[in-house]
Amino acid sequence: MIPLFALIGGFAALRLLGVAGVEALDGWQPALRGGLALMFVLTGVSHFAPAQLRNDMIAMVPPQLPRPDLLVTLTGVLELAGAAGLLLPPTASLAAGALALLMLAMFPANVSAARRRLTLNGRPVTRLIPRILLQIVFVVAAVAVI
Repeated sequence: MIPLFALIGGFAALRLLGVAGVEALDGWQPALRGGLALMFVLTGVSHFAPAQLRNDMIAMVPPQLPRPDLLVTLTGVLELAGAAGLLLPPTASLAAGALALLMLAMFPANVSAARRRLTLNGRPVTRLIPRILLQIVFVVAAVAVI
């Protein structure tokens, strides 16, 4: 749920700044890009977190995929690069599209984790139906700023 709060909170704060006169944030798309960037910074950084969280993320990778540790590192790098790309107007649309595709590509790991009832940082992962709904919100948000 933390990524959802980051997305909504970041969007709301940036939209308020836009309403208050910050020209670069005057519109819902720049604010949404900022909220998405915040969300992806948080999720991307978590891929490099202390051992417990990182090991939980590695365990989420479906068992049939090779090198889950490398996949977690790679997706973390891609999320951070995408977050940076969202903040640069010339690359924002490309970054948003790439992040939408990345979320779709990573979704099987979330399904696998929910079905196997894994934990993430000591807490149960989000159940399957709420996770699907969250994924839809995240992907729609990314597509909305393309």
